[in-house]
Amino acid sequence: MNYADLKRQYIRGWQTWNVRSVLSHVHMPDGFALNVAFKEYREGHYLKETLVGRFVNEYGREPAETAFPGAHAFDGSYTEMRLTWCGMEILVESAAEGDDLTLLITPVRRQVRPAMLVLEGGFLWGRPGWVEKQGQTLTGHCRSGDRTVYITGTPMEDPNIPVQTACLCVALDGPVAVSTGVQRTAAEAQALIAAKRAAHGENCARFGDLGGMYEAVESALGWDTVYDAKNDRVISPVSRLWSISSGGYVLFCWDNFFAGFMASLGCRELAYSNLREILNEQTPAGFVPNLAYATGQVSADRSQPPVGSAMLLETYRVFREKWIVVDMYGDLLRWNRWFAQQRMNPSGALCWGSGEIPVLYGNRWETEGVHDRYGAALESGLDNSPMYDGIPFNKATNRLELEDVGLTGLYILDCRSLIELARLIGRQEDIPELQERLDAARAGLETLWDEARGFYYNRRTDTGEFSRRIAPTNFYALFSPDVTPERQRRMADLHYFNPEEFYGEWMLPSIARNDPAYPEQNYWRGRVWAPLNFLVYLALARTELQDVRRDLAQKSARLFMKEWTEHRHVHENYSAITGEGCDSGNSDKFYHWGALLCVIALADAGFLPRFGQPLDDGE
Repeated sequence: MNYADLKRQYIRGWQTWNVRSVLSHVHMPDGFALNVAFKEYREGHYLKETLVGRFVNEYGREPAETAFPGAHAFDGSYTEMRLTWCGMEILVESAAEGDDLTLLITPVRRQVRPAMLVLEGGFLWGRPGWVEKQGQTLTGHCRSGDRTVYITGTPMEDPNIPVQTACLCVALDGPVAVSTGVQRTAAEAQALIAAKRAAHGENCARFGDLGGMYEAVESALGWDTVYDAKNDRVISPVSRLWSISSGGYVLFCWDNFFAGFMASLGCRELAYSNLREILNEQTPAGFVPNLAYATGQVSADRSQPPVGSAMLLETYRVFREKWIVVDMYGDLLRWNRWFAQQRMNPSGALCWGSGEIPVLYGNRWETEGVHDRYGAALESGLDNSPMYDGIPFNKATNRLELEDVGLTGLYILDCRSLIELARLIGRQEDIPELQERLDAARAGLETLWDEARGFYYNRRTDTGEFSRRIAPTNFYALFSPDVTPERQRRMADLHYFNPEEFYGEWMLPSIARNDPAYPEQNYWRGRVWAPLNFLVYLALARTELQDVRRDLAQKSARLFMKEWTEHRHVHENYSAITGEGCDSGNSDKFYHWGALLCVIALADAGFLPRFGQPLDDGE
């Protein structure tokens, strides 16, 4: 097996890699698309595209639709989406078998006059073909052959809809079935959907009481996964709203490495695709950029947290396939070398940074904060963290004047992971240089230990003083093998379990609770972020702090399930005061890394190989 073959196999067949709208379905080899839209007759609004978390419907006046993402099997065999709009509630389910797709659209709550369901046909991405309407069928004349689409229900006609292609219109006065390949009645579609729903439920039941959390991970990734025709690949951008505002898609560095590992719970192909495709954005300089837009722009001045090697290693533990390690190892090694060359101080500790770049697109990310403090903060992934307030930027070194516990700990993790991967694939010749950089980073981290306070602190490189502004990233020191059990216990008792710093009902806050910025609860200024919890848990897995691991897993699960149960939301971040996600306008409602909170709980329950353990002898 190689990655090119895996990618070709994965792209083929009916899948629900929806384009913009979560109610668009595409036959991938041909680009033949079916989009479900609605017109209501109380005020005449038209819902052309359904999205999760949108505030304004561009095709009508407020309020926008509210979408409740349900199940989304990794293989597309079953999906469920419930939406409310203009006083209506509509359930849309799908079942896929090979090339055949069945949709069941059920009005749960109606207006006085039934709405009209509009099924639009078309071809995406410039693929050749044309759509023909014949009675109550659509035929997609595709390069690979004709594909016929059938619909049940009472036909309607209304020329006052924004459609520029052949479509089928029926009254939404009862369940409506759409089928391809085989014409199905509504009753036959209901039976097929019920069978697929039951099979999906059985799959989730493998996880026992945590079946709902597995379903949430699958749903978060499934609904956010798209096909990128420009690069002929399947990717999972963080959310559809981010992709729409970024020219078609946006990939973020650590976000997509996490997405790759998350997918390992149920889909090998999606796991490998996300890991490999974000690494494919690597710049000529050798680093994986903070962001890559569909426009072609990348953040050429900065990288982001180096978690790729660790996520590949943890994914390998699940599938045990060396070929993907061989495929990715060289590029990950280049990235590791880049961090040492560009971000490591003589002490061995590392600092975040941002380099000088030419302006090629005129985008804000090429100018705003570039080669300055804000660009370096963006490299950390913690964009507006109070830890970086007022920290000078050294334009000679391209770095913040702050040796960072978090980055140094992650670099130690990166080196340790690469050493294990090198041993696995027989790259013994690389181990001495990796060990040298690992030893340097370990020594640098030790200069950040404050014995009096029992914690690792960031240190100003311009003044030599410790910074007392602390975040969960300070616990990344636990990635170092030099943190003794006695120190581990002190860090836990004095800081993790300290209600003035991190402990509380909703945690981990992204800045200590006694920090002046904590009450702001604005983005990285106090709110809870799933990747911070996940990386702290990953670090704890290398310790004997079982009580802390279990506590963090339970707190993470409780936080996630609150919004998931109430709204089916997977939030970008959550309030550390109330546990809410919807209380903030800059917390995307369906941002897949929020489901890392579930991954922690699933891992703690033993549904993943234990993090951080050495590979078995003989591998």
